[in-house]
Amino acid sequence: MVDPPAVAAWRHIEARAGFEVLFSRRKGDGHLLEGHSVGVEDGVAWSVRYWLEVDVHWKTRTAFIACTSADGVRDVRIVGDGTGRWTVDGVAAAVVDGCLDVDLEASACTNMLPVRRLALGVGERAHAPAVYVRAPSLVVERLDQTYTRVGDEDGLQQYDYASPRFDFHARLSFDDHGLVHEYPGIATRIA
Repeated sequence: MVDPPAVAAWRHIEARAGFEVLFSRRKGDGHLLEGHSVGVEDGVAWSVRYWLEVDVHWKTRTAFIACTSADGVRDVRIVGDGTGRWTVDGVAAAVVDGCLDVDLEASACTNMLPVRRLALGVGERAHAPAVYVRAPSLVVERLDQTYTRVGDEDGLQQYDYASPRFDFHARLSFDDHGLVHEYPGIATRIA
């Protein structure tokens, strides 16, 4: 895969109305992913801003997420050691031990992290549990999920994605940057 573009954007669909923009740049051997997602879901409007630092292997090392909603402003800082141990606001978070990625409920961008990190070949499947950050509460939870690379179509990599906790299954398509192009019921890439 090639480096992510400097700018990408998605329109949220079905699950919520909204928009997300991502700015990406190299930082040392890794990347800094800075984005902003706004949405209205079940009548609740929110704005989430995020900064994710990933290492050369696309493992999340630091995540700072801030959310503004009618309930006020809140933020959370998540730090990983690259081996699956995490702190949330400076406190060890054993509930997410073993996770290597951060997945933001408010973001389509974060599905890129396990896809790039795993670099699955066609027919390969991987379990990719993630540190899951809810929106707008910013509650941090564990999200078990799997990715199965099923092939390519129209120049896009196709993955079957499953999250048993939400009884959710979808076929996601990713471009050569590793960015999700179509996430049925969640988002579609527009830039």
